[in-house]
Amino acid sequence: MLPGLAAVALFGVMAWVFLGASFGDAAGFPGGASMVDTIGYALIDANPTEIPSEGFLAALIIIALVLDAALDGAIHLARREDESEPADATGGEDA
Repeated sequence: MLPGLAAVALFGVMAWVFLGASFGDAAGFPGGASMVDTIGYALIDANPTEIPSEGFLAALIIIALVLDAALDGAIHLARREDESEPADATGGEDA
């Protein structure tokens, strides 16, 4: 019962914060600007457009390295010690 009450209390606090927050006017993009180009340029830390953006090159590289490590780990875990036999799809022993 206590976790349920804690969840309702947390929901109430978050609803109060979000409903009470004031947001400025939406800036939007100028008429001729492309959102896709601006996002791409922001990712590689180049800004040839008139829209100011923050550079995310370091974040992009870090995410790429983490995903590469996760893929390498998944391949390492999926590899069998005895490479001569194909893996059984069910994970069980052959009958």
